[in-house]
Amino acid sequence: MEFVTLNNGVAMPVLGYGVYQVNPAECERCVLDAIAAGYRSIDTAQSYMNESGVGGAISKCGVDRGDLFITTKLWISNYGYEKARRSIDDSLAKLKTGYVDLLLLHQPFADYYGAYRAMEEAQRAGKARAIGVSNFYPDRLVDIATFAGARPQVNQIETHIFLQQKKAREVLKKYGVQAEAWAPLAEGRNNFFSNEVLRGIGAKYGKSIAQVALRFLIQNGIAVIPKSTHKERMVENISVFDFTLSPEDLAVIEALDKGESLFFRHDTPEAVEMFADFVKTRGI
Repeated sequence: MEFVTLNNGVAMPVLGYGVYQVNPAECERCVLDAIAAGYRSIDTAQSYMNESGVGGAISKCGVDRGDLFITTKLWISNYGYEKARRSIDDSLAKLKTGYVDLLLLHQPFADYYGAYRAMEEAQRAGKARAIGVSNFYPDRLVDIATFAGARPQVNQIETHIFLQQKKAREVLKKYGVQAEAWAPLAEGRNNFFSNEVLRGIGAKYGKSIAQVALRFLIQNGIAVIPKSTHKERMVENISVFDFTLSPEDLAVIEALDKGESLFFRHDTPEAVEMFADFVKTRGI
């Protein structure tokens, strides 16, 4: 496994296992399979509703807690200082651990400054080794990096071969914030798993399309958290440290960048309204 060093000195695995959309009923099994496959970094969130499954796996996996890197994210309905403080303790209880290795704000909406103050407090108290944000576009990232007490250590953003976040990564580098990719395999969109460019490059190295895409991101300094519920795919996704893409291959993949989200942007009025509706009508 390769590691990146965050701006507070914490070492984070460059590749982890994400549990977005993993059914809570099978989350524990999936995380145990991932740990058995060699993963040590596990990424969950309050809104995924499966922190308890991750916690069950942590307590049963037989791996020392100090060898694991656990990430969770605060949801909008828990923003604001007091609610965030309570929700952090609630997440720790579900995860069956006294601390998380990385604690993130999940979205750049509502009272995220109040929630971030609670996260800073949690970090000082040893409940979080590192803190950061998710889905913060450059303007919001610069805002919180400049005016908050502690600079974020990580920004987790949509990043894959079709949206390589070049401009955002320049800003992150300027402020010393580590880029981490959600949907590093584009969730299969845009015919990702039949992409002929990646297929051709993979044939040169004896690697799959997914492995080439993950290796591309890692070689560009981006941490990744691919998700699969199938153990053989988990093994495939983590097997990306035995080859290096050539500069020529990197350039060919770089040309696949479309510069547009395959999901939705977070800086539109419609996006804010959508998340507000989640909180008001769905209770999340």
